[in-house]
Amino acid sequence: MAEQARVVGSLPVANVQVLAEACNAGVDDDQQVPERYLSKDPSTEDVVAGDDRACAIPVIDLHRLQDPQASEECAKLASACLNWGFFQLINHGLPEEVIGDLVNDVVEFFKQPLEDKKECSQQANSLEGYGQAFVVSDDQKLDWADMLYLQVHPSELRDQRFWPTRPASFRHSVDVYSSEARKLAYRLLEFMARGVGTDPMSLRGLFEGQTQGMRVNYYPPCRQAADRVLGLTPHTDGCGLTLLLQTSHDVQGLQVKKDGKWFAVQALEGAFIVNVGDILEIMSNGKFTSVEHRAVINPTKERISVALFHHPCQNMVLGPLTEFMKGDKDRYRSTNYQDFLKQYFTSKLHGRKHLERLKLEQ
Repeated sequence: MAEQARVVGSLPVANVQVLAEACNAGVDDDQQVPERYLSKDPSTEDVVAGDDRACAIPVIDLHRLQDPQASEECAKLASACLNWGFFQLINHGLPEEVIGDLVNDVVEFFKQPLEDKKECSQQANSLEGYGQAFVVSDDQKLDWADMLYLQVHPSELRDQRFWPTRPASFRHSVDVYSSEARKLAYRLLEFMARGVGTDPMSLRGLFEGQTQGMRVNYYPPCRQAADRVLGLTPHTDGCGLTLLLQTSHDVQGLQVKKDGKWFAVQALEGAFIVNVGDILEIMSNGKFTSVEHRAVINPTKERISVALFHHPCQNMVLGPLTEFMKGDKDRYRSTNYQDFLKQYFTSKLHGRKHLERLKLEQ
């Protein structure tokens, strides 16, 4: 979410975890799901089941990527980034202990009483902290989710007011995890560039050492109307590359849009779900695709995910990179990156809207 998250805010709304507990408490219908959370009936849309392997998002093996003799895995990665914009990454090398510590602390944070979590609450004109994002009007539809957003890198820019002190190991777990994941993201950027025949450092050099944000999403169950609420509105990510970790692989909720249909993602145990953001689609002149995705809700089980967003230099002019052009016409107009982020964070999430406005007529 970058530094722009610190100069724009989100309108305060009710805590969804508490609301869900009231709505799910029993058969008493006195506590209904508020109208603001009810969206159009998702059952009218085509959703392809996540267990249909022929329709699943690609799986990329980092171990194979790193084998100089296995160029086909690099080509597979490039294809995944173009045709799906998403892939699952296995054999990624992040220590299980590092991931396990983060998962344990994130789960424990959301188990705390609301008053304890509120110690990390967002403040006016900032999306950082515990609360909600992209709420820009009093009558828009709301997501069935709470979040904790933190800027984690560079470390000297961390605002410790929003960093939980309970559990006591939370800050250390985030620090170690985000550092390991950052290295992984840089390696992936190298392989993505190589997969389309470009200098591997062409992307890494723009992202290395730059802003990394973390959004922890808490999706409570919704017994009354799971098919009428959304955990996260359809959107694309306004960053370069996102690494998503689910705390439990047996509760699914992520869906990816392709060819007008929603594809349910069956998360593999121990895998990262990686997706291309708007910035990489623009930089690559469309050789990578930033794809619309959303989160749906389970009627009986909570779901928690941790997304790490990787951004390029905040002061750059955003546009197609020369290395990715190779005789092609520009497909996107250039813009100041700060202006792009400001528009992204001050609007309600809405599909590919933020990206489409930069596309040029061909």
